Amino acid sequence: MAKSNKKGALKRLLRYVKPQLPLVILSIICAAGSVLLSLYTTVLIGQAVDCISSEGVDFARMTPILITIACIIPAVALLQWLMYFATNKITNKTVKQLRTDIFAHLQKLPLSFIDAKSHGDILSRVVNDVDAVSDGLLQGFQQLFTGVVTIIGTLVFMVTLNWQITLVVVCITPLSFAVAAVISKLCFNKFREQSSIKGELTGFIDEHIGAQRLVKSFGFEQEAEEQFGEINERLNICGRRAQFYSALTNPCTRFVNSLVYAGVGVFGALSAVKAVSGGFTVGDLSCFLQYANQYTKPFNEISGVVTELQNALASASRIFTLIDEPAESSDENKTVLENSRGDVEIKNVDFSYVPEKPLIENLNLNVRSGQHIAIVGPTGCGKTTLINLLMRFYDVTDGEICVDGNPIKELTRDSLRREYGIVLQETWVFKGTVRENISYGKPDASLDEIIEAAKKAHAHSFIKRLPQGYDTVITNDAELSQGQRQLLSIARIMLSLPPMLILDEATSSIDTRTELKIQSAFDLMMKGRTSFVVAHRLSTIREADCILVMKSGHIVEQGTHDELMKNKGFYAELIASRQS
Repeated sequence: MAKSNKKGALKRLLRYVKPQLPLVILSIICAAGSVLLSLYTTVLIGQAVDCISSEGVDFARMTPILITIACIIPAVALLQWLMYFATNKITNKTVKQLRTDIFAHLQKLPLSFIDAKSHGDILSRVVNDVDAVSDGLLQGFQQLFTGVVTIIGTLVFMVTLNWQITLVVVCITPLSFAVAAVISKLCFNKFREQSSIKGELTGFIDEHIGAQRLVKSFGFEQEAEEQFGEINERLNICGRRAQFYSALTNPCTRFVNSLVYAGVGVFGALSAVKAVSGGFTVGDLSCFLQYANQYTKPFNEISGVVTELQNALASASRIFTLIDEPAESSDENKTVLENSRGDVEIKNVDFSYVPEKPLIENLNLNVRSGQHIAIVGPTGCGKTTLINLLMRFYDVTDGEICVDGNPIKELTRDSLRREYGIVLQETWVFKGTVRENISYGKPDASLDEIIEAAKKAHAHSFIKRLPQGYDTVITNDAELSQGQRQLLSIARIMLSLPPMLILDEATSSIDTRTELKIQSAFDLMMKGRTSFVVAHRLSTIREADCILVMKSGHIVEQGTHDELMKNKGFYAELIASRQS
């Protein structure tokens, strides 16, 4: 990552911290208080040492010093506790807001981005990268506040004792910064690479966990392990290098700190030997050596935090890259569609997922309110794409789609989509009760309404057999069969009954007997409602008011089942191929 991008990620992180400014100030005050009291304790210890001489111990002078130290120690502990409490709150609130912004932005991203990105990589950014930022911030704040105050405070105290020896300390110090700067750059690059590979690995695991039945049925376990091993090995190599570079920081700075301590010891001892009465005493030397340790300790701690900070910045850059992805165009000042009649018109529509590969070209269709439209055609002809365009999951490249005479680009997406009820071939059941799953589109529905919808979808009988009926918590897909999940999806639409319906292979996972029952419920549900049905089964197609036959993004035939069979065209060939 470029240096400017690294600084940019840090600045944006600090903007997230800004609302916690009162807590930051409290942390600084507590850090300053605890450090200054600790440094003063060192002075008192030096004074106590001077109470010891060849003639014995001056207890009259030492006793009040020891009492003062005893009072200072709990005060330091309290201030440190307050500082850690404040820094934890700063980190938790900052990370909470960061997660909130990421998830909120995900809801605004176009479906094209979600479809094109590995879901595992997105998950890794929301979970793993945010955790890395949290760890880096927590350690960073805790060490930064105490470290800076300790360095400044010890310098001031050392200057008051002996400015010449302090100069020796200051002259050796830049070596620590030079070493830390070089290693920091190496760490950052490797941790960024490591975060990227973690996202790739998470995506791979996510895909294969969801497809374990398929992996096992094809005997692909060995190949999957090899692919996993290759990604894991790259992560291992990158991780080892990142840890190697970060592990260099502490010993290198400790070596420099040892030089500081040695320099203080040599020059301090010489000063104490040469000192006259009232000059540099043994107690002062003892005090100075402790200050040298206290002065160099923050460099060790901060250098140790460098690893976490670099990891945090690398992760933050990935998070902000996601947040910076362009959201869907704003719906501000757009018309709200309400009580739609269900008239849909498609005018000269062109669309392609990839510019150089046209899919739908010059598509025209006029659907009147209440019509039942079936869409058929071979795989890849554009059936599901047409649904994506109707729901405005994707925007047309050229042309226009209108609902009740209103171009859908001039309508708010939310109001447009609420006028459609959609059941997809791929069902979705979330963690929650059966009742919550059915009422997903109508949260305020009563239990009686939910039960009635379930009965219409022929889901009531299997729901009653569940341990707690409608209050049974569904925790994962394995608890219900594919067909049962499909019935719950159908019950959702039965509950809300919007003016327009889209059924994309809605009965594909249901047995033939249940499908016959549901088909009668569909017929009742679709009565008076504009319906678009993508189907392969002849029973679903035959009763449609109009059948659109699509091929390579074009409507090649249009009419009722009987009319199209008489034409003996592409539709007749499709039906014949399915019956053979």
